[in-house]
Amino acid sequence: MNNTLESHSGGDFLARTLKGYGVDHIFFVDAILRHTLAHAEAHGIRRILAHSEKAAAYMADGFSRASRRPSVCMAQSVGAANLAAGLQDAYFAHSPVIALTGRQVANNQYRHAYQELPHEPLFTPVTKFSGRVETPFQLAHLTRHAFRVATSGLPGPVHLDMAGHVGNIADNWQSGEPVVAEPRHRRVPAHRARPEAQALHELAQALQQAQAPVVVVGAALVWSGGEAALRALAQHVQLPVLCTLDAKAAMADLPTLDMGVTGTYGTDGGNRFLSEADFVLFVGCDVGDQVTSNWRLPLPGVATAHVGVDAEDLGRNLPGALTLQADPATALEELRALLPSASREHWIGRGRALKAQWWTQHAPMLDSAAEPVRPERLMRELGRWLPLDGVLVADTGYASQWSGQLLQLKASSQIFLRAAGSLGWGFPASLGAKAASPDRPVVCLTGDGGFMYHLPELETARRWGLRTITVVNNNGCLAQGLSSLRKAQIGGERMHDCYQFIHQDFAEIARSFGCTGLRVTRPSELGAALEQALASELPVVIDVLSDPAALAPVPWMPPA
Repeated sequence: MNNTLESHSGGDFLARTLKGYGVDHIFFVDAILRHTLAHAEAHGIRRILAHSEKAAAYMADGFSRASRRPSVCMAQSVGAANLAAGLQDAYFAHSPVIALTGRQVANNQYRHAYQELPHEPLFTPVTKFSGRVETPFQLAHLTRHAFRVATSGLPGPVHLDMAGHVGNIADNWQSGEPVVAEPRHRRVPAHRARPEAQALHELAQALQQAQAPVVVVGAALVWSGGEAALRALAQHVQLPVLCTLDAKAAMADLPTLDMGVTGTYGTDGGNRFLSEADFVLFVGCDVGDQVTSNWRLPLPGVATAHVGVDAEDLGRNLPGALTLQADPATALEELRALLPSASREHWIGRGRALKAQWWTQHAPMLDSAAEPVRPERLMRELGRWLPLDGVLVADTGYASQWSGQLLQLKASSQIFLRAAGSLGWGFPASLGAKAASPDRPVVCLTGDGGFMYHLPELETARRWGLRTITVVNNNGCLAQGLSSLRKAQIGGERMHDCYQFIHQDFAEIARSFGCTGLRVTRPSELGAALEQALASELPVVIDVLSDPAALAPVPWMPPA
């Protein structure tokens, strides 16, 4: 903790405070807090100027998810709406992003002042807290509060609205407040709540009595750093695990107990296995529609339990569930201590058989030599190649679905990050992830539709030496949307043109930005292209010409 009493300008004060909380990158769009940015350089904070506010928010989000630390993004008053829109994914994924904006001072409000617009209605739905900094005291108090809120309980975004439409008033204030940073709030989780003893014993008893139990794990388990505790428990009592996309890497070291991904972006095997369970334990999971196949799983009458940080959320979609408020990692460690070792060979064998059926079913496409490239073959090659310390950042839609279902991770040391719903998130988020993990290979998997959202950030990657590898599944259309439109069968074939693009050469576009561009037209070229990309000293785009008729599998689900 730094407790310095001398007077600072607001810009210096804020830069010192951010540094005290471990902030080493700021992602921003001009014009905002310029004095703070100037002082940030003196404190060793990299200032990443992006080409759009949404991209800046996505970069901060990717940084936080890769590092499990709070991050900072910011924009002036007129960019606040775009920044708020960019926080939706961080909010859905519980990412501790701190957003700073400028706004007109009080005397100028409600008078048609330049760029005047109330920001609270924009940020309230996508943050845990949105506050207004009106005085030098509030600059100190609310900055500390922002980090406290972002990293406590279930983490999430926070917003501070600074006086002055470019934050200039806050920049120029003289502050006599001490520069105080609370070390606990430099990371997630800031606190670890222990489980209530009685509820923990009830959960242990329910697990022992179950004949066909399964654990479903989600994003909050990952924020807790609970992957090792999960694997230890699973091995100790031979407990099979299903993962959501956010926790896909959690069980990669234990493939015999990893039953795959469940839900609407899951696999036949995962969903069928969940449908046969007699007890389902959700850990660090929101139990929303995507995880539960539109709330069709678990089947009615199946006993459930729910472990998580947010007491108000526990059991929300699981009436009658046994609930346990606790840090997921701590809860799993203490649960293991209560349970004797167990063997469930028949039940685990059933899960393995269902998983094997899935891979056998898709083997022809995974090995396909067809041209254009089948996305399934792309997933197999990418999974085989991805280094053990690799970070895979998947865009939403088909990028998440293809990789969630058919890309096999090799180790829990790998990181899998996926968009919570914002198309185009993947590429800027990968730049943030690379900033957080400069020594790890960071690969963005996106489609042509997603990549075109934020093409100008190739310049940002080149300018800052963020050597990501972007793999574009280039099929010349929005394939997921196109398949849905065709099912509607309205207006004949011409109606489908609205989902199709002019085919772009993204390798050539990458080279025009001073990056490395590689084009793949045959499956046999994938391995060499990935190796060449890994060796490049520049950001790389691999443009993979893929089959527009290829549709991601729709997994088995129980009838509605």
